[in-house]
Amino acid sequence: MGTPRDGDDAGRLGALAAAVLAVTLDPAGRLLFGVGTLCLVSLVLADLLLRPRLRADADGLQVRTLAVRRRLPWSAVQRVQVDEHSRYGLVSRTLEVDIGDGLVLLGRRSLGTDPRDVADALRQIRGRPFG
Repeated sequence: MGTPRDGDDAGRLGALAAAVLAVTLDPAGRLLFGVGTLCLVSLVLADLLLRPRLRADADGLQVRTLAVRRRLPWSAVQRVQVDEHSRYGLVSRTLEVDIGDGLVLLGRRSLGTDPRDVADALRQIRGRPFG
């Protein structure tokens, strides 16, 4: 089984190959590569600036987005569950935090781990079931 490092190395190799192709492609290809690069850089920056997206302690949750950092006491959290969908053989899991007037949705990429593990950890931190 590969390690997370293997994925990093493959990503670097792919980025290098894309950079080499970008220099040798026609002008339209360079423009497309530039737009793609800007999108990728903006995603990386958002990931770096928004860590951690979800933080929990004995008092409640803190959720971070691009615009807002919101502190939620446990009394405001009505339900925490993992929504699981399967499509084309791939399973997608999303952590759903119901806060009454809204719903906070976080996926594996935002959480940095499996949403099921995060839901279990939130239940342990809170010390009692939701609902």
